[in-house]
Amino acid sequence: MKKLLYNKKFLKGLMLDGIGMVTVAIPFVGPFLDLAWAPYAAKKMSEMYPGRKGKLASVLVFLEEILPGTDIIPTFTLMYLYTYVWKKKPLTPQVIEVESY
Repeated sequence: MKKLLYNKKFLKGLMLDGIGMVTVAIPFVGPFLDLAWAPYAAKKMSEMYPGRKGKLASVLVFLEEILPGTDIIPTFTLMYLYTYVWKKKPLTPQVIEVESY
């Protein structure tokens, strides 16, 4: 079930990245669409990734969408990869039971 949730989050991120990139293809109107898309993308990022890292990612996606020429960066996909693929989990202590005779 968890894996399904992760796959949905990945697909949603791809879709949101795609929408953000489409504005580059629309001459003259695209930059103005970014003015509306940037806050929406930031809100979606913070909803998808709660906590401190989600807040930081929402600021980054806002800047990426609002700055000209940076729309091609797949911020949602990169955040997904960072969260579920690249980030190392901290080592958890393991208990080894030893029997003595």
